[in-house]
Amino acid sequence: MADRAGDRAGAELGPDGSGREPDDRGFWRELPVLIVVALAVAILIKTFLVQAFFIPSISMRPTLEPGDRVLVCRVCVRLGEVQRGDVIVFADPDAQPSNDGFVRDTLRWLAEGIGVAHPQDEDFIKRVVGLPGDVVEIRRGRVFVNGERLQEPYLAGREDTRSFPPRQIPDGMLFVMGDNRLRSGDSRFPPPAGVGLVPVDHVIGIAFVRIWPPGRWGGI
Repeated sequence: MADRAGDRAGAELGPDGSGREPDDRGFWRELPVLIVVALAVAILIKTFLVQAFFIPSISMRPTLEPGDRVLVCRVCVRLGEVQRGDVIVFADPDAQPSNDGFVRDTLRWLAEGIGVAHPQDEDFIKRVVGLPGDVVEIRRGRVFVNGERLQEPYLAGREDTRSFPPRQIPDGMLFVMGDNRLRSGDSRFPPPAGVGLVPVDHVIGIAFVRIWPPGRWGGI
């Protein structure tokens, strides 16, 4: 009888020897906090470091195809200047400021950050051709920057032979073009046909790698 009582008493002891069964309630109490922290970290990463973008159109062929997903380095723009040849994602230069108020704007920003809402304004992806102070000219499809022809090994397919008169790029602005010149509404055209010149402060980040689909994974 003593042995059986001793066994029974031993079975009732918890892992800490307190005689209590493990309590999972602490984990469930902490779970909402862990979820909030994880979401906050994800939003901070997306806002300040790296963000994924979906390619919706053919304007960047053959570099990027519709359905591709790319990673964009946001911190790169804050740490250094955009360079000619960079593929950038930028906010719509023609977008109008929101009048919804601070609270609604903040809630929308949070919803976009965790991926449960689409951005209110469309973002664009193009290649930087002209920097502030550059003179950009296109002669029958061939791009000249400051009088020198720009080497563009990323172009392929049917050639665009349209011209564009010389234009000096103002301070704080960028001249961008799609790699698919025949099907790109870019800085050659004012809105709504194109995007016109792009303010530097509208640049969201620099695309640096394709992450989807697997067969097209690689640097940009």
